[in-house]
Amino acid sequence: MNTTRWLGALAAALSLAFAAAPAAAQQDKSIRIMVGASPGGGTDILARLLAEKFAADLKQSVVVENRPGASNTIAAELTARAAADGTTLLLATNTGQAIAPHLLKLKFDPLKDLQPIGLVAVMPNVLVVSATSPYKSVKELVAAMNDKPGSFKYASSGVGSTQHIAGEAFGLVTGTKSIHVPYKGSAQAHIDIIGGEVNMMFDSTSSAMGQIRAGKFRPLAVTAEKRSPEMPDVATLAEQGIKGADVQTWYGLFVTAGTPKPVVDRLTAELARVLKMPDVQARIKGLGGEVGAISVEQFSDMNRGEYERFGKLVRDANIKADGS
Repeated sequence: MNTTRWLGALAAALSLAFAAAPAAAQQDKSIRIMVGASPGGGTDILARLLAEKFAADLKQSVVVENRPGASNTIAAELTARAAADGTTLLLATNTGQAIAPHLLKLKFDPLKDLQPIGLVAVMPNVLVVSATSPYKSVKELVAAMNDKPGSFKYASSGVGSTQHIAGEAFGLVTGTKSIHVPYKGSAQAHIDIIGGEVNMMFDSTSSAMGQIRAGKFRPLAVTAEKRSPEMPDVATLAEQGIKGADVQTWYGLFVTAGTPKPVVDRLTAELARVLKMPDVQARIKGLGGEVGAISVEQFSDMNRGEYERFGKLVRDANIKADGS
């Protein structure tokens, strides 16, 4: 099927969904991409990239709606409770899908109430400090943390976020103690790192690369199995003798469960097409990540596997919803 015919088929499928939607939905046929973090962070950056491409292809308005808080689950719940017509999408991370459900009492089931569309990207997390920080290596940082236990603060984009989990895992394997300071998104946390209010952050590369390139953050380690192509000189934690603290952030697109299968299939195909665009791939790689290149079935299995893996980690580390 050529592009023109394919887009016509997608528009027809969405039209069928709109016909069955409530009157309010018919008055505004724009597509919303819900984001559980503040503007300026990694999730927001990717959501706006997708919105631009989707709008051009689908010939209709696609808007990004930021609903930060509660470990990305506010946006997720709004998507889960939306009309199942394909007009409300969620750009989720493993924070809201796999970690928060084990810490918070949710009014929805992320595995049952949200239908996977596809994996967008996987980003390693990176341990960063302010460019003005006295610590120039992980070894120096750990030594200082041991000298003054409990006096260091690390930021995250919220309780139960991958940044939070990475910080706790780092503390477990290094035997250090630090104070967790949660924010409603990475962008807000960056201000306090640069200002010296907090000492460090295990941020996703999608959020941190801008500050690193601007010379405001100093990257000390990548929390992944291999180095980031965008930071080839920054060693992994394992290369620096710290094993067992690797945490990555993945971003996936979801739609309300119960959305008609033809609409789900078309959205999955559209995402796959967008992710093959050279400029989209370059943008994701420029953020230090890898483009999602698995089937929706594989992503569904990954989503469930991550839910189970992080549930065990939360229990083993005794992580609580109060940030401890």
